[in-house]
Amino acid sequence: MMGMQDVIDAFDELWLILALAGAGMLFLLIILLIVVLRRVGKSGRMIEPLNRQIGYLDQHVQALSDGQAQLSGGLQTVSQTQTVAQAQLMNTLEQRLAEVQAKMTETLHGGSLRTTRSLTELQERLATMDKAQSNIEKLSSNVLSLQDILSNKQTRGAFGEIQLNDIVSKALPTDSYKLQATLSNGKRADCLIDLPNPPGPIVIDSKFPLEAYESLRNADNDWEMKAAVSAFKTSVKNHIKAISERYIIEGETADGALMFLPSEAVYAELHANFPELVREGFAAHVWIVSPTTCMATLNTMRAILKDARMREQAGA
Repeated sequence: MMGMQDVIDAFDELWLILALAGAGMLFLLIILLIVVLRRVGKSGRMIEPLNRQIGYLDQHVQALSDGQAQLSGGLQTVSQTQTVAQAQLMNTLEQRLAEVQAKMTETLHGGSLRTTRSLTELQERLATMDKAQSNIEKLSSNVLSLQDILSNKQTRGAFGEIQLNDIVSKALPTDSYKLQATLSNGKRADCLIDLPNPPGPIVIDSKFPLEAYESLRNADNDWEMKAAVSAFKTSVKNHIKAISERYIIEGETADGALMFLPSEAVYAELHANFPELVREGFAAHVWIVSPTTCMATLNTMRAILKDARMREQAGA
């Protein structure tokens, strides 16, 4: 009985071992199944993006195919448009070329006419220039003659007197003035204007300090300029003094006289750079005038003479 019981116990132990082994095997199979299922799941997840990319590629391939078709149509349209544009460009160029040729022909014809006219005008102007050159040569000879006249003191004085006579004769009636009039002191005035009292007859005497003025203009250094200034002042002062002493006579002439400078340049130099000489003339009752200011002064005198004669006629 004990032997049988041992067998049964041994068999139970074997069965228990087999059961445990089977359970272990089942557990391992379950684990393997789980691992396999996980790997299969991972493979499925890896294949899914690949499938999506394949789908995207199919779409891009389709889009490229559509784009190629559109490009082919566009190229055909561009080719047709280019052909039309080239034809229009050729027509435009031909028209422009024809217009340019016509304008060039017209311009050349007009240029020929203008050239002919210009040559004619040029010949006329050359003839005028020849005539002007001849006049300039005559004027140059006259200038040289004038320089010769002004270089001599006596002829220079005569030049001033002639210019004064011309101005007076144009401004005043002939019976209102005397040329080269002799005063009671024996002095001879270049011009004596018979103004009514007051102020009475007034003398105009011509003075021309040309040498002193030319020295002033031609001075090259300070020493020459200083000497020229001194000479110019001395010359003008002497003229003022001579006129004041000779031609202002109480009871016979006006209380003043005019010193006529026949050169506007000398007159301008005097007033611009030597105002003290002008003031000295005022103090001596000697008023310095140029050809322009002399004419203005004579016009005033003419008005005075006219007014005096009108009063005489009214009184008569």
